[in-house]
Amino acid sequence: MNQINLFIELTRLKKPIGFMLLFWPCAWGLTLGYDFNYELNIYFFYLLLFFLGSVLMRSAGCIVNDILDRKFDQKVARTKNRPIASGKISVWLALFYAWFLCLIALLVLINFNTFTIILALGSMPLAFIYPLMKRYTYWPQLFLGITFNYGLILGWTSINEGISVTAIILYLGAIFWTLGYDTVYGYQDIQDDEIIGLKSTSIKFKNNAKKFLITCYAIFFISLIVVGINMNFKTVYYPFLILPLLHIIFIQIKNFNSSNSEICLKIFKSNNFFGFIVFATIVFGKVI
Repeated sequence: MNQINLFIELTRLKKPIGFMLLFWPCAWGLTLGYDFNYELNIYFFYLLLFFLGSVLMRSAGCIVNDILDRKFDQKVARTKNRPIASGKISVWLALFYAWFLCLIALLVLINFNTFTIILALGSMPLAFIYPLMKRYTYWPQLFLGITFNYGLILGWTSINEGISVTAIILYLGAIFWTLGYDTVYGYQDIQDDEIIGLKSTSIKFKNNAKKFLITCYAIFFISLIVVGINMNFKTVYYPFLILPLLHIIFIQIKNFNSSNSEICLKIFKSNNFFGFIVFATIVFGKVI
């Protein structure tokens, strides 16, 4: 039973925000690409597959991250008690867990078309490179954005077997969304990170944090407008865009306080609801 609890702690299964932030871009891409004039069985089946894939790959990613960062985690108050950093789980056992999760994720992946399978396998190095970026660049959040939002492209190709300009525009916009929320998340560890020499956009923009966040979220919001125009979304789409805009202004920007870790975590977690709002807005634009 103790090993099960350690596994759950290792994979952060009790913290669903991680796999939900991985899932929402998949749902956006799938919804953009799907023709709702046909039956919905395939749509909901693919939505389920993307959800399962998000849980599995986020869990495997957490393990890889903790293996690579175990020596740094020991020096950070928030992470020093993680299973690998504290020695409760060995590196070899953790590697086995990661391999097993990736194997199950592969069984999920093979339900899609060949093009999507190839694209997904091609993205695997990104998941393993990201944890190393904080050692060399102040932009690890950029690499996280490229990785975490890759599912948006896969969602589109799972239906269309090809990549469109519209999907790429939203993918690029979503990267800035991730840049914003993960910068907020980084302020929880900024003091420890500076001491041990790790880099992040939280550190790089610590004197202009709010301006940086406004820029990131503005780019993402503009991408939503461009996508609506390119997809010839119904008029109702644009009034509904007010909802994610209000969330950005009054929950993410107005409440932001880089020196208050509790507020930063709360804002970060609010992006799960934000992802749902964007998803619902896209659905309304295509269906209603």
